[in-house]
Amino acid sequence: MAFRARAFAEGIKTFKPTSRHDTYRALAIQTIAWNDRMQLTPIEGVKPRVYQGKNWYLKKGKAPIAQPGRSNHNLGLSVDVAQASGERFEFMAQFAGRYGFTWELNSEPWHINYYVGDRVPALVRQWKEAKSLQ
Repeated sequence: MAFRARAFAEGIKTFKPTSRHDTYRALAIQTIAWNDRMQLTPIEGVKPRVYQGKNWYLKKGKAPIAQPGRSNHNLGLSVDVAQASGERFEFMAQFAGRYGFTWELNSEPWHINYYVGDRVPALVRQWKEAKSLQ
């Protein structure tokens, strides 16, 4: 919430996940998404990914996805930010680290991970303290 509040304060009018499943994602939802994006039928030129002992191939036009149980979304650590480009991405690049987020994949500018664990960033603590005074 502190990162989102900062976005609004900086004039970013919309700063939200791409969908309701693009923050915490239950294992069942991750499995549904995996089955939607991947297939068992080999695709020439596509490197397979192994899941449950089988080779899976990313369907053409689909975004990559982690195997069920191996996604940081399953742990509640990842957020996919809607429309992460232009001024919104510039804002994210400038402030994400100060709010405890980073990127693990350069190919997915929308996908950020919370990495600081229980070491709450100073800007988040300041935001929480200001909220408690209201």
